[in-house]
Amino acid sequence: MDYNSINNLSDPPSHLDLVLVANAKMANDSVEEGNPSRPLLYEENSELRCGDCSGSGTSSATTVLVLSTFVAVAGSYVFGSAVGYSSPAQSGIIKDLGLSVAEYSLFGSIVTIGAMLGAIISGKLADYTGRRGTMGLAEIFCIVGWLDIAFSKVAWWLDLGRLLVGCGMGLLSYVVPVYIAEITPKNLRGGFTTVHQLMICLGVSLSYLIGASVNWRTLALIGTIPCLIQLIGLFFIPESPRWLAKNGQRKECEAALQRLRGDDDISNEAAEIREYTETLLRLSEAGILELFQWKYAHSLIVGVGLMVLQQFGGVNAVAFYASSIFISAGFSGSIGMIAMVIVQLPMTLLGVLLMDKSGRRPLLLVSAAGTCLGCLLVGLSFLLQDLHQWEQVTPHWALVGVLVYTGSFSLGMGGIPWVIMSEIFPINMKGSAGSLVTLVSWLGSWIVSYAFNFLMKWSSAGTFMVFSGICCLTVLFVAKLLPETKDRTLEEIQASMNPLSAKKIDLTDS
Repeated sequence: MDYNSINNLSDPPSHLDLVLVANAKMANDSVEEGNPSRPLLYEENSELRCGDCSGSGTSSATTVLVLSTFVAVAGSYVFGSAVGYSSPAQSGIIKDLGLSVAEYSLFGSIVTIGAMLGAIISGKLADYTGRRGTMGLAEIFCIVGWLDIAFSKVAWWLDLGRLLVGCGMGLLSYVVPVYIAEITPKNLRGGFTTVHQLMICLGVSLSYLIGASVNWRTLALIGTIPCLIQLIGLFFIPESPRWLAKNGQRKECEAALQRLRGDDDISNEAAEIREYTETLLRLSEAGILELFQWKYAHSLIVGVGLMVLQQFGGVNAVAFYASSIFISAGFSGSIGMIAMVIVQLPMTLLGVLLMDKSGRRPLLLVSAAGTCLGCLLVGLSFLLQDLHQWEQVTPHWALVGVLVYTGSFSLGMGGIPWVIMSEIFPINMKGSAGSLVTLVSWLGSWIVSYAFNFLMKWSSAGTFMVFSGICCLTVLFVAKLLPETKDRTLEEIQASMNPLSAKKIDLTDS
């Protein structure tokens, strides 16, 4: 049966299509009633159903799993160190190379352009070369980029190095959370995947601290160390079992899964992965345009929507210009930055610990509400300053607002959208979807970071009120559209979000 002909939205609905819609609604109802395994990918009388197998996807943290996660999140640290590099290096680079403010602004922002380029190819590259291969290529980009920066003598050489580091960042921002999501059992997946965000925060924070005591060239050379750690570590960790299954490497898939699960019985989990992947592989590899079909609408809206709301909620405006925000509000920039670091790390760690206990949705709701409150406090601080009211307390309001925003963002909005993105797309769509979602994230990052100074000139209070409004929309978005993915296998999540697609896949096998 031609799968694409069934799903062609330009054709009028047939009786079969109407039956499929009714079945899809039943699948949704069963999920909402707390029974995600009825019906998902397989019919009720099937011997194998996603999530019905005892112990499937449920395991303890083995040494190999912890090591594999550590090697993967070394790339997350690289990401964070690149983000945090430009602030402590600014004065030294401008002085040594004689750059103007405009030239240094190009150096600071070109990393985002590189990240967008990396994001465009990230999904397809991860599908063709594997998750480990993509991480290795990303680190080669980063090492060459850091060396270019460290030994640069002219501005264009400096910019080229920053661009290469950005390309590596764009690849890592997609492949690291996807790899971790694909190797971890469902009961540990959320916490392990959120370590990605924790290591980004650690990279940013240590770049600030180390950059205060060493010059910019030394700081760039130090940036190659975590790159080398990951590059060497990749030789000692298994490839993603789901990627191996997708590429028809059944024995290698089972061997990798056994290494990751230790002495646990993997037969049920391996069969679940194999059955689901083999069914999807009967379909042609999906392209970007194929994402824009009704059957993927829910996944696409959630994935892209979360990234848009994450970026346009003002995170990069606060991260890149925190010092100037504090100074504009009449507070010490250095004290404010230290306070941000003190708040950010423990709140990110708390988010990691709570991820698989409280679930994704509650954490996101609390996090988004906190960012809304933080932006509102900063906006009120600037508004009262403009009105010359309570001028002695408004700087403290700005400090509290930024700290509430930073802490709340670190708790959930920083890491959970990437966790969700790695969970909601089926494996035949994951490459194209990953590229699209990561590109949207970096494009939003560039727009906000570029426009922020112009917005502040327009109205400091108005800028943060806009950010607060977007964060409020995020709360509504999460409450209405985001499903809970805690304690569910990737196959269960994808089939419940795209039930019409899952039922149609099943009918093609009939």
